[in-house]
Amino acid sequence: MEQDMHFIENRTFDEIKVGDSAEITRTLQRQDIELFAIMSGDVNPAHLDDEYAKSDPFRKVIAHGMWGGALISAVLGTELPGPGTIYLNQSLKFLRPVGVGDTVVVRVNVREKISDNNRVILDCECVNHSGEIVITGEAEVIAPVEKVRRPRTLLPIVHLHERGARHRQLIESASKLEPIRTAVVHPCDAVSLAGALDAAYERLITPILVGPKSKILKAAAAVGRSLDNVTIVDTPHSHAAAERAVLLAREAKVDALMKGALHTDELMAAIIDKASGLRTERRMSHVFVLDAPHYPKPLFITDAAINIAPDLEVKRDIIQNAIDLAKALGVQIPKVAILSAVETINPKIPSTVDAATLCKMTERGQIVGGLLDGPLAFDNAISKEAAHTKGISSPVAGDADILVAPDLEAGNMLAKQLIYLAGADAAGIVLGARVPVVLTSRADGVLARLASCALAQLLVRRAAPRS
Repeated sequence: MEQDMHFIENRTFDEIKVGDSAEITRTLQRQDIELFAIMSGDVNPAHLDDEYAKSDPFRKVIAHGMWGGALISAVLGTELPGPGTIYLNQSLKFLRPVGVGDTVVVRVNVREKISDNNRVILDCECVNHSGEIVITGEAEVIAPVEKVRRPRTLLPIVHLHERGARHRQLIESASKLEPIRTAVVHPCDAVSLAGALDAAYERLITPILVGPKSKILKAAAAVGRSLDNVTIVDTPHSHAAAERAVLLAREAKVDALMKGALHTDELMAAIIDKASGLRTERRMSHVFVLDAPHYPKPLFITDAAINIAPDLEVKRDIIQNAIDLAKALGVQIPKVAILSAVETINPKIPSTVDAATLCKMTERGQIVGGLLDGPLAFDNAISKEAAHTKGISSPVAGDADILVAPDLEAGNMLAKQLIYLAGADAAGIVLGARVPVVLTSRADGVLARLASCALAQLLVRRAAPRS
């Protein structure tokens, strides 16, 4: 029976004849398996773990058996008999596995009608693309007696995102390199000390703990961690710890700094001190590296933590720092979107003028290694559809790696909105000093701290020469 695909229509008991049939065709995708696992709670590794599946009898990830059973239910509930059907009984025999990419035809055929209570017996089978029966069985239902024709319900679009997957890949990539010597400044609470020791365990850093030794030992006891073979540089307080850590970096005794249990301002004051700090010709800036659920690659946002109202020269350094980091992480030519409220130059909006000037500076070689475009509104920077609608033709628009905020307020709000409303996982680092600075927040979890250390390690081991 031909049906308008915009509507769903049933067949009543009186309309159904023995021999009637209906079918649907589906191709198994990895997302189907993951959705079924989420819905059912069945996380059997045979369905989800590629490495484990290589050792099981089928040598590959396969669908849950009841995925096929659910498709039989879909035919019964939407095609034959359709809406109003009441399921009474189902028996199934599973003959062959269904793997990712396999196409199956799911078919039901009316074998018997029973007038008592309007029951219908149907033969059921699922046949794969090779013509092999993978599931066979029968279903008993009560067929509807009233005609139903309704608009077909539009299902929600589902986006699956494995939390932390990209950060774990980042950590795995970094752990193949040599750990970097890292001064952990004032790690006198459980969170900051455990973060440093976890990073050491993952071979990201070799920690040098700088702070009051008695407090560090107390924190270690609180988390039940051993500090055997870990260097402790004893200082009287956090201010002294920051100064001593900076001195270790100036003397090239450490490759990076990592913030512990002290205020960011206290650490940064020691780092930016004109006489004894870690300044270079490059302005220091912060970069968030976000794993955003609906974006196909890591997203770099800068500056959201250091420079409050950057002028043109500071923005030049902010961009160059971010480009250097992206290249260290393997992005060959980072695409840089300079953000504003609009995508056209408006003298009344200074950030649009800055964006245009920065693009020209790139043409003149004042910013190197990346591909810049701006001004771009946020939607045009990350959505190709939005850019197309606005008539923007640009290799950056809709495919940005780096988002450059017009000021700290905009950058901070943008990053935190993605973290708290869109479920993005964050890592962050300060660049532009003699050594990278892992600037974690007290709210950061273990994965964020590890990923931030991985950023520093990759930057130190793979950093492009500074311009």
